[in-house]
Amino acid sequence: MRMWGAAALAVLLAGCSNTIVPRGMETAPAPARPSATRPPSTALPVRQPVAATPMAPAAVAPVAGAVTAAASGVLAGPSSLPITPESAERALAAFRISCPSLVRRTDASGLTQPGDWAAACNAAATVPAGGAMQFFATQFEPAQVGEGRAFATGYFEPEIAGSRRRERGYDVPVYAKPSDLVEVDLGLFSDAYKGKRIRGRVEGSSFVPYYDRTQIEEGALSGRGLEIGWAADPIEFFFLQVQGSGRLRLPDGSVMRIGYAGQNGRDYTGIGKLMKDRGLLGPGQSSMQGIVAWLRAHPAEGRAIMRENKSFVFFRELTGAGPLGALGVPVTGQASVAADPKFVPLGAPVFLSMDRTDATGLWVAQDTGGAIKGANRFDTFWGAGDEARAIAGGMSARGTAFVLLPRGAVARLNAGRGGRPTP
Repeated sequence: MRMWGAAALAVLLAGCSNTIVPRGMETAPAPARPSATRPPSTALPVRQPVAATPMAPAAVAPVAGAVTAAASGVLAGPSSLPITPESAERALAAFRISCPSLVRRTDASGLTQPGDWAAACNAAATVPAGGAMQFFATQFEPAQVGEGRAFATGYFEPEIAGSRRRERGYDVPVYAKPSDLVEVDLGLFSDAYKGKRIRGRVEGSSFVPYYDRTQIEEGALSGRGLEIGWAADPIEFFFLQVQGSGRLRLPDGSVMRIGYAGQNGRDYTGIGKLMKDRGLLGPGQSSMQGIVAWLRAHPAEGRAIMRENKSFVFFRELTGAGPLGALGVPVTGQASVAADPKFVPLGAPVFLSMDRTDATGLWVAQDTGGAIKGANRFDTFWGAGDEARAIAGGMSARGTAFVLLPRGAVARLNAGRGGRPTP
């Protein structure tokens, strides 16, 4: 699970090009960072999209204050969707991976019940080669949630220069989750706070907020043996924090994969919007690439801006398949999408008809993100590598979304309402 989600790519990215030295190590020589440790991939241009004309959603009056898909109103979508064979095959593979979790989860969106997915999951296990399109056409029905108007961004698994130990050119600590970081379920204390959690630490007899980004960078966690690795570039590392998982390319050429282990509980600040509001970003500079370029050109200001985002992400080493999404299963490039589980059942297929061809297609909701909130808000996953970075860094697509539900779900939702969409 990513802390913010790649939706945050252009609005949350921050960093600085100064060395971060933990407290207690200020007297150690500050080694010059070898130019080879700064990957040139951040300079890759944004991939320019091929325009497309999205399908028009059905006209629906918005429901003010709706907090779930069921409350937003659901109506049947078109009888068929322009799904391509390639998109269907990728989505089928991702759907199969999701099924064990999908049939057990309680659907927070209110759209389905766990038993609804059993038939589709059983059928998915025996789909013959080349039968993916037929599978989705027969097992599901498209549903429009609320107004259906969708917005999609992109994320990927970054690879940055790093080392397992602190050495010349690798001086940005990658921390494991601290043992004194405590998460409290407030619902245990009062029904009024059901579903709300906070993170902090115990100090004496008080429960206080956990260290913020500035405190951590200035050494609040140094000397505790929490470093699982060291990054070469603080801007690249912060970008990896935004994604929530990534790869450290080690000096010997091998790769260490790291994934989200926790977050300090502090609110994050969308520094992309902050920079834009302050007039720091000109036209065409609001992409991930544009923000990184500004941060590199203004290191002191970049550090200050970064520290306005008090949130900090902790990692663990991943040794199996990954990166892992919110369902606890690996996400797949060009097939997995992050969504708000209150509006899309996690594990459900989603068809996006967008104003750019690369975002248009069949996806499976396997992840979430702190910035991915509300109906028809999505974050498309593009895998790893320079190609994925170039696409995800500038992904901004608008169009229409249809959630694919097990057949009969829409009728059940609207039963007793004279055929009108819920609520």
